[in-house]
Amino acid sequence: MTGRLGQLWRYPVKSMLGEQLTAATVDERGVAGDRRLALVDRTTGRVASGKQPRLWRGLLTVRAAGDAPDPVRLTLPDGTVLTTADDRADDVLSGLLSRAVRLTAAVPDDAVLDRADPDAVLSAGVTAVTPTTQSRLGGAAPPGSLVDFAPVHLVATATLAALGSVDPVRYRPNLVVDAGPAFVENGWVGRELRVGAELLLRVVAPTPRCAVPTLAHGPLPPDPEALRAAARLNRVVPLPALGPQPCVGAYAVVVRAGRVEVGDPVVVV
Repeated sequence: MTGRLGQLWRYPVKSMLGEQLTAATVDERGVAGDRRLALVDRTTGRVASGKQPRLWRGLLTVRAAGDAPDPVRLTLPDGTVLTTADDRADDVLSGLLSRAVRLTAAVPDDAVLDRADPDAVLSAGVTAVTPTTQSRLGGAAPPGSLVDFAPVHLVATATLAALGSVDPVRYRPNLVVDAGPAFVENGWVGRELRVGAELLLRVVAPTPRCAVPTLAHGPLPPDPEALRAAARLNRVVPLPALGPQPCVGAYAVVVRAGRVEVGDPVVVV
């Protein structure tokens, strides 16, 4: 046995804080309810993402909970609670972020998001104008997905410990696997993992990290070391089109859907 499922997370609205679950169904789109909604910048038409922290770091002050298409509950930093079905949701979020935004469940045509150069953010700070690259959503996910690349993201507890961060929230995984050694996920690439009795995943790439782990996440303060440690300890090539990147965790696609529970065995097939 490789390990056990230690934690299970979903993030109903892209780049907002999420919720910890004890059990969930995972299908080709990922954990049920995960990243089913996003905000779109009304001016540029681009999907709002914490990968561009100068504009969107405020998303990580909002906690989202629920399983769309049912209304998702949003808790703002001042304690205000509203749902995505509330007529005033777009206006309230626009005020919080100081940008005109709208909630959407549909991937816009030609949807792209901006990714600030993480080294430049570390050097210049989150409020600075830094070089960005653009990427399309869901390169390894079913059409219409709002995930960055693949529908499932997993990380091992030994990797978190090696980085000095035992709180996985900064790295936004879906599955936290109690396993080691550190960066064991690199060796899972190209292999299949069975989680519980039903779910079968195929690991497709290490996860390159952006500036998001360095940002404040709700009560967690900013922590530049969350990225610097990855750059020192695990700079690898995640995809042929990319050069070496600081990587934490791995992306996976779903080969066979299934229901999982915290405590389930995780086995390399």
